[in-house]
Amino acid sequence: QVQLVESGGGLVQAGGSLRLSCAASGRTFSSYSMGWFRQAPGKERVFVTAITRSGTSTYSADSVKGRFTISRDNAKNTVYLQMNRLHPEDTAVYYCAARRGPGVGRLVSEYADWGPGTQVTVSS
Repeated sequence: QVQLVESGGGLVQAGGSLRLSCAASGRTFSSYSMGWFRQAPGKERVFVTAITRSGTSTYSADSVKGRFTISRDNAKNTVYLQMNRLHPEDTAVYYCAARRGPGVGRLVSEYADWGPGTQVTVSS
C-alpha cells in the first residue's frame, strides 16, 4: 500500500497553466505505475493520463493530448501533471492513483491506492 497526497490545484484563467504534484510515501514507489484521474461535479471519475513504473512510457486521454504531460521522479517519490492551455471543461477534482504491475492502466478499477484529490478550477 502507498499513501498519496496531491498538491498544486487552484483557480486559473482559461489558457493558463498549472502543475500538480503527487507525493507518495513508502520505499516502493518505483514498483507502481501512476495515473491521474479527474472528476467533475455530478460526473464519473475519468482517466486523464498515466505513466509506467520507469517513466519511459505514458498514455493520455484524447481530451488532454498535447496539453497535459505526466512525469515522475522516482528518487523523490513524486509524480507530476503539467497542465497547459487549460479549458473551463478541465475544471474538476484531480486525483493521483497507484497501480501495481507493468504497463499503464486506464480504468479506475485497476488502481488500488488514491490520494484525496486537489481542486482545479478554470475560469472562462
